[in-house]
Amino acid sequence: MEVVDARTTDDVVDADRYPLAEPDGPELRAVVARVRRELRTTGCSVLRDFVRPELRDVLRDESDEVAPLAHYAVQTVNVYNTAPDPTLPGDHPACVAVERGNAFVARDLLPPRYLLQRLYRGPDFQRFVAACVGLPAVHELRDPLSGLCVNVVDPGRSHPWHFDTNDVTVSMLTRAPEAGGIFEYCPGIRSAADERFADVRAVLDGDGEHLIRRLTLRPGDLQLFAGRYALHRVTAVEGAGARHSAIFAYSERPGVVGSLERTRQLFGRTTPVHEAAAARAVRIDGLLD
Repeated sequence: MEVVDARTTDDVVDADRYPLAEPDGPELRAVVARVRRELRTTGCSVLRDFVRPELRDVLRDESDEVAPLAHYAVQTVNVYNTAPDPTLPGDHPACVAVERGNAFVARDLLPPRYLLQRLYRGPDFQRFVAACVGLPAVHELRDPLSGLCVNVVDPGRSHPWHFDTNDVTVSMLTRAPEAGGIFEYCPGIRSAADERFADVRAVLDGDGEHLIRRLTLRPGDLQLFAGRYALHRVTAVEGAGARHSAIFAYSERPGVVGSLERTRQLFGRTTPVHEAAAARAVRIDGLLD
């Protein structure tokens, strides 16, 4: 039976630049301070070359190996990933249909030996993420499918405008496309108290260029992103190669499991864990989703 590699993440992360094993050292404290400042001011922070350069090919090979296992289902959705609501006015952004053509490889399909698994479950990495988002600790999701997953965007496909369900999303590009696949986002376009539907609709209609920022990511870069409040997308991938990225999902509290509807939408299946969690689900805010 394969077991998770429990060694330190120092042989995965560039420890000279990001000494995760020394959380109280001046180097890492400076990194954490920068991430917090950028999340607060722009809603996004990128740590370039987080993974050791010699391991970037390993990251690519890992995601290439599992990409064929992704759940592929081109779907027509809206930015909130909610069901159509005929009671909404016609100019509501939830009435704008977009095509979602990206696919997800679930956590239970990623071998424990993978570098991605070692990072996700590494205590040093978790402690670092918690410090960056200002929490005493973060917890792995109890969800067997969405705690760690690989997002696959094939040539000609895109990941359309949407919001995340987590306050802060942690991700890493593992395969860069030949062209396209640009990360675009609108930082702080909504808040927990104000959906700002008019601004969201402006972006969807092509009239919100002033609200959009663009970011070119490289394999091995770690991204922390306030995606709950920032509308964002990955533009259409061009050329022969796909775009792959890993998503590391954590929670402020232990035992978190994804919703039945969203899990089925992303992975094409659910588990008994999801069925049990649905009976005791509690919303953390009143946003549309």
